[in-house]
Amino acid sequence: MKDFGPTVLRIFVGVIFVMHSYLALFVFTPAGYAGFIEKVARLPIPAVIAWFNIAAHGLGGIMMIVGLWTRAAAAVNAFIMIGALLTVKLAQGFFLKGVIVDAAAGRATFVGYEFELILFGALVALVLTGGGALAISRDR
Repeated sequence: MKDFGPTVLRIFVGVIFVMHSYLALFVFTPAGYAGFIEKVARLPIPAVIAWFNIAAHGLGGIMMIVGLWTRAAAAVNAFIMIGALLTVKLAQGFFLKGVIVDAAAGRATFVGYEFELILFGALVALVLTGGGALAISRDR
């Protein structure tokens, strides 16, 4: 039964990342997401980073859900979470104080880093354990 712990974790985390990819692609739009990266995170090549994140969240999320190369998908998304924490979230404080979504303008304000931190921890756990039971690839 211990192999089912990573299974449950990868499915739930995968769904979260697929939904975030959907949000960035269809609600905020890649251009809006790139604008957020440029204005808030102040990173170079925001369009490239936006598309990379959308692809990594979407494809990586699907890979985690089905258990295909779970460790690799989790590692890539953990790297993205580190970037989000260091460039945007740490300055906002630990506690999630609110979420303000302005879909028309293609932006959201998430105040606090506890959500990104727990996702990072879950991703690190998946890197360490692999996909668990019922995974397509056996990277245990």
